[in-house]
Amino acid sequence: MRKRRLRRLEELIPHLREGRYRIGPHVAKHMVQEGFTELDVVQAVRWGRELAVYPEDERMLVLGYIVVSPRLKLPLHVVLEYHKARWVDIVTAFIPREPHRVYSRARLAAILRFDGAREAVEWVRPKRAEGEG
Repeated sequence: MRKRRLRRLEELIPHLREGRYRIGPHVAKHMVQEGFTELDVVQAVRWGRELAVYPEDERMLVLGYIVVSPRLKLPLHVVLEYHKARWVDIVTAFIPREPHRVYSRARLAAILRFDGAREAVEWVRPKRAEGEG
């Protein structure tokens, strides 16, 4: 049985900087639905801080920010999984309703949807104004 190791955010940042990470499908869904990019996620982690560490799952919750303009920053929660030695999986990322709240394991499981269900992502065209052809 492999011993689980507690790792800190500063240990994981070099992996992100060197491109040794994977964006999970849950992140991609939130990127489409909430309008942020992979670069936003990586930069939020690089300049963020640990909110919670879940050593038994080898995961951590990071609070970072999407910099929209010099005067506007949006909070971004990112869940990282670090069970591989020189690799980071970005499990999910989302804009939180309560940015400084630390989630319980039960709430985190609900956020990550461990039931395997997939939420539909639907592309919608803009509505045409009356009289446009």
